[in-house]
Amino acid sequence: MQDLEQAIRERAYCLWIEGGCPHGSAEEHWLAAQREVLSASLGTFSHASITESDIPKKSAKSRKTKSKKAQAAA
Repeated sequence: MQDLEQAIRERAYCLWIEGGCPHGSAEEHWLAAQREVLSASLGTFSHASITESDIPKKSAKSRKTKSKKAQAAA
């Protein structure tokens, strides 16, 4: 949890620097940094939790080809 807070703190500081170091906007920078860091964390988590082995494979029955009637009509 401290790593997350540190990442937010560092990103908020970068946003503050990029914004020209304005006074009185600490909360705005903190919230923007929090959104960015948490979004990135969730994106990383979702990629790590879904692997190819988790994706169901289609069985031979579900990959049926067109029937002879459908092929003749086409």
